[in-house]
Amino acid sequence: MKEILERLNYLIVALPLKVKQFSEQEVSEQPEKKWSKKEILGHLCDSATNNYHRFIRIQFEKLPFFLVSYDQNNWVLIHDYQTIPTDEIVDFWITINQQIIRIISNIPEGKLLYLCDIGENKYITLSELIQDYVRHMDHHLGQIFGASSI
Repeated sequence: MKEILERLNYLIVALPLKVKQFSEQEVSEQPEKKWSKKEILGHLCDSATNNYHRFIRIQFEKLPFFLVSYDQNNWVLIHDYQTIPTDEIVDFWITINQQIIRIISNIPEGKLLYLCDIGENKYITLSELIQDYVRHMDHHLGQIFGASSI
């Protein structure tokens, strides 16, 4: 978890600086049938919000913990990230990830092995779920920043 925490702490500092390199017009450009950079950032907020609850609940609810998926397109649509100032989206992303860092930092080592039911008779550990959260984030950061990803 040390590497995950280091990565998240780094991103909390680096992401706002990288986003400021774009104009509001650049982050709002919406490729046909794809999310704008702002909407991708919003999606990362939605991912953080969903995983925030998962990282807490798996520690005390019945195991294996059943992961409920969410409709990411509708979440982005309903939040209307396209019309929210980019700074607000970035601030929300920072705040929720600061809390996720606190949660991860306080997970007892034994609980990292707790199982999550991801459906179709497949299971992952809480540790793997946390790692997947950061992999997912890095994937989308690559979409925003391209080859010069953070």
